[in-house]
Amino acid sequence: MPDFHGIQTVEVNDGVRSIATAATAIVGLVVTGPAADAVKFPLDRPVLVTDVEAAIGAAGDTGTMKAALRAIANHAKPVIVLVRVAPGADDAATDAAVIGTTAANGLKTGMQALLAAEGQIGIKPRILAAPGLDTLAVTTAFIIVAQKLRAMVYAAAVGDTIAEAVTYAGGFAARELMLLYPNVKVVDEEGAIVTSPAAAHAVGLRAAIDRDTGFWKTLSNVELQGIVGLEKDIQWDITNLDSEAKLLNDAGITAVVRANGGYRFWGNKTLSSEPLFQFESAVRTAHVLIDTIGAGLLWAIDKPLRRSLVTDIVETVNAKGRELQSIGAVLGFNAWYDPARNTAATLAAGKLWIDYDYTPVPPLEQLTLTQRITDSYFAEFAGGQQV
Repeated sequence: MPDFHGIQTVEVNDGVRSIATAATAIVGLVVTGPAADAVKFPLDRPVLVTDVEAAIGAAGDTGTMKAALRAIANHAKPVIVLVRVAPGADDAATDAAVIGTTAANGLKTGMQALLAAEGQIGIKPRILAAPGLDTLAVTTAFIIVAQKLRAMVYAAAVGDTIAEAVTYAGGFAARELMLLYPNVKVVDEEGAIVTSPAAAHAVGLRAAIDRDTGFWKTLSNVELQGIVGLEKDIQWDITNLDSEAKLLNDAGITAVVRANGGYRFWGNKTLSSEPLFQFESAVRTAHVLIDTIGAGLLWAIDKPLRRSLVTDIVETVNAKGRELQSIGAVLGFNAWYDPARNTAATLAAGKLWIDYDYTPVPPLEQLTLTQRITDSYFAEFAGGQQV
């Protein structure tokens, strides 16, 4: 340091940083809309929608776009990343358009365009669906996109019967997938009762739950809006151990049921082959933690690797964990530095290991009540005052 006659201030940027929780109520929607405004919604490009009603007005009356946006708007007005694709000459061509690819010019098309959303419009979608377009091929491809985005896919359990839907679900093993059955009935703009894909309502409700409660609450047992019936008959009773809804749940399918005069999703399961991620809430918690903590530590990368930096990182992560625990997002959280994993060689190479563990909040899926009949209360009756 050069000689200096006076006071010189050296600014030190050490210490604990705050971490903002990753935004979760962002819908990624793939639709068709041949009559949509092509300027506002160019084909195969991720478009940021912040005014759902305005988007409905520009959607046109053909394709899946308008109905999907209306179903979402009935539950919430979330931020949406929308990709409009052109329907093909046949089902296979439409599947190919929805799935998309990386074109020769380097631009991504179809659902692959959702992967470009963060770079193009600064938003990463977390709640994905292609309502009415979610065939086996589309859903299979969507899982891969969801894994890259750390997002959840909501799709139809395809089948004309419950048995067919159960068989269909058996072909998947992905924690990023929630299957829904059956589709629902709604009243369209002309007053006619029409079928509406359950997935469109699921993503709208999912965004509303994220806004009103949090990502740690599952989709199940929250009343749906704008539903007037079910496409298929589903027998359900909250005390019946052999209902059709339970059969669907046992296969990892979320049923749509009628309860207390309204309609609601009934089921918490993903299609995960790993029991630790059987619940939708556990998967979404894992996703949020990865992105939240990762983005929240950007400041630490390339700083001089000293003891003080390690301490700051651990305390920063633990502070976020305490915050999440205090609001009920996790049951417990702890981060630490493990000397056994951080050898002199790895530290000299600029590599640091920080461990953390957490416990996600499970849903109360099964409540068991014990009922007993007894004559003991007759004693009070017999010995009581004269009536």
